[in-house]
Amino acid sequence: MENFITGERIADLLMAKGIVYEQKKMFGGLCFMVDDKMLMGTYKGGVMVRVDPAEAEMLANRDGASHMIHGGRAMPGFIMIEPAGYERDADLLFWLEKCLEYNPKAKAGGKKK
Repeated sequence: MENFITGERIADLLMAKGIVYEQKKMFGGLCFMVDDKMLMGTYKGGVMVRVDPAEAEMLANRDGASHMIHGGRAMPGFIMIEPAGYERDADLLFWLEKCLEYNPKAKAGGKKK
């Protein structure tokens, strides 16, 4: 249920900003895509965000944040946020804005056939 509520909050923020997005089920959660690139999503009871890899070290030091590990390896530019790091609307908005800032520079993932 938490992932649904968090996903709804992310969708509401994107709509309020007038951002065109697509939702996809990925990584066992709900992923938000902008310009065919992963922006952020729900993941294992938290939120994963895609940020500028050059800022990732600094951002991983924020409350509730840590480097994203998936399949036993670190994912550069991806940060995992525990609920304490996005409970407040201002905190979730901070992460959304960081993701939107990086999105134009991010590369799109390969399309599955």
